[in-house]
Amino acid sequence: MQTFYRQKPTWTTCGELQCATLTVPVDYAHPETGQTFTLPLARSVTADPAQRMGSLVFNPGGPGESGVEQLKSGGLSSFSERARARFDIVGFDPRGVAGSKPAIDCGSSDSADQDQPESDSASTSAYPKTGAERSAALADAEKQVASCKARSGAILPHVGTLDAARDMDVLRAALGDEKLSYLGWSYGTYLGTVYGELFPHRVRALVLDGAVDPSLDWSEAALQQGKAFRKSVDDYAQKCATVVHDACPATTPDGIHKVITDLHRRTAKHPLRIKGTTERLDQNMLLAALTKSMYSPESQWQDLSEALRAARGGDGTKLAEIAGPGISGKSATHVRSAQGDSSDTGSDPNTAPEQAPGNSSVAITAVNCLDQPHPRDPQPYWDLLERANQEAGVFGTSAVLAELTCKDWPAGRQQPHRVNAEGLPPALVVGTTGDPATPYQWSQGLAAQLPGGMLLTFKGSGHTAYGRGNACVTNAVDAYLIDLKPVPSGTTC
Repeated sequence: MQTFYRQKPTWTTCGELQCATLTVPVDYAHPETGQTFTLPLARSVTADPAQRMGSLVFNPGGPGESGVEQLKSGGLSSFSERARARFDIVGFDPRGVAGSKPAIDCGSSDSADQDQPESDSASTSAYPKTGAERSAALADAEKQVASCKARSGAILPHVGTLDAARDMDVLRAALGDEKLSYLGWSYGTYLGTVYGELFPHRVRALVLDGAVDPSLDWSEAALQQGKAFRKSVDDYAQKCATVVHDACPATTPDGIHKVITDLHRRTAKHPLRIKGTTERLDQNMLLAALTKSMYSPESQWQDLSEALRAARGGDGTKLAEIAGPGISGKSATHVRSAQGDSSDTGSDPNTAPEQAPGNSSVAITAVNCLDQPHPRDPQPYWDLLERANQEAGVFGTSAVLAELTCKDWPAGRQQPHRVNAEGLPPALVVGTTGDPATPYQWSQGLAAQLPGGMLLTFKGSGHTAYGRGNACVTNAVDAYLIDLKPVPSGTTC
């Protein structure tokens, strides 16, 4: 293991950043086999070396989001000027993700979808009730598992968060830092929590924004997230006029609800046309567009409103653009989604290096299935569907269906548990009251489990808080990261 810990990355200029790679063992139990992952790194070096305190490592979420691409595409703006002046900001691609070599490869679902006849575009129901619908959902899930095992079977048991956290300690040593300063958004909070459990005495500061509660099992997490997304869509209907004014798809909250409800019913039976393609906007694509648009209301509700107006007239093109590629026939809800996966910061093609191929849609499944034990029999999923439908409608059922692939996935070693991190210094948890992807109660739960855990509450809508321009949040987080200043209990922004 010492060979890995003694690495000195060779940093080269890549646009306005510096880039390097890190080598880590595929299997920490048997590092002597010589099998390794090569992980891309990127950093923004502080402008004033005299003020530099060390490195601030971050993870943008997912699981499956690239920290390297986050920096290359403008993600540095998520960090305050004060933080950038004191730390080198360091992003990395976790094992199996994006530019990692090897990376998780499950084949292209797009090509398979293109071969389907137009009439079958809504064959996978967002709420399968009949035997035929459930058989189709099972077949879809089993097909994905088989494809992943065929292409990436050797690495699938080794892409979980336990191993990713060990990688982060190798990274800490390679950066020359005696202790880790870390900021994780969304899934990144779980990665930071696991690191804190494994290496409590190697932590300097942990900021966990939009927290995952490790004590929840797969069913509790799916239900709570489904309810949170439904509430966020309700909030959109209530607050649309305040945020986007005349662009709203209807003039009253009830009218907006009616537009969305009518589209759910319509797309379930008669998918909408998408210009320039034979594909159609089905109910799952509508759900994807709605859920993705709940992450940053200030930047996304305008586009959603215009897309819903167009869809009301029969044109699903704008909603399909929001949903993104490869969504048709798949569950729309992404568990533990990324802080920055919905922002459009753009990048300068003249300075930014070529972007690594993304595999976030399969990585999120690979990591979640390995991190959480799931039933091998389909019946518990069908039983949970009934409750999810009652409590959260299609947002609940889609969250449950997202877990169905895990039925046949390789099993990991993690179990739902309360945090065990004796010796961990006080960590800062940031929770947003209207967070759809990581509900606020998860942040409350994690803060209560961490020794000396502090909770900073942001009253607002959207996913996560730091980096969204709220000065109160920014100042509190920066004071903790730089000066280790405690956040008093009950602090609210």
